[in-house]
Amino acid sequence: MMYNTIHIEASGLGPGSYPIEVGVALANGKRHCTLICPPEDWLHWTRANGEPSLARDNLLVNGRAVLNAALLLNEWLGDSVVYSAAWGNDVCWLATLYARASVRQRFSVESVDNLFPATQVTNPITSTLAASQPAALLRPSQGQSHIKQAKRWRASSQAVLLQQAAAELSKNQSELQATLSGC
Repeated sequence: MMYNTIHIEASGLGPGSYPIEVGVALANGKRHCTLICPPEDWLHWTRANGEPSLARDNLLVNGRAVLNAALLLNEWLGDSVVYSAAWGNDVCWLATLYARASVRQRFSVESVDNLFPATQVTNPITSTLAASQPAALLRPSQGQSHIKQAKRWRASSQAVLLQQAAAELSKNQSELQATLSGC
């Protein structure tokens, strides 16, 4: 079974951080990604593991205005449920985006852990994502070569990885439960 998934890149972690890129992979096979242009008063710009994956100048030039990004996400996701591997962070970043845009978020976000409640202790999604080889899953967008696409990891690529991991685990859930109960 395929699920709608979301991945958000942010300016950092914790108070003051905000979304800078959002990628979604839809159950129908479509995927979307958008950069977000931070408003002038969104200044936080660090990450626990170093600099954000995008340059702030790139966001200022190529990012969508907060309102446009919020409306676009609503258009892509409608009234659906979307699953996140980093639910605690993602709901906060989406709340920041939608509050600033003064728009109601139409879709709901749930943790991928909710898909596999019997396996929450081991979090098989995280294990599966860690074992994945992202380059093998990159697909060129229309008009782009594999080489050009691979220059920068996109949030939508991470959303696709999450979607594929969830689908694979969904197919093998009974096998996983049997393995975990034998531990």
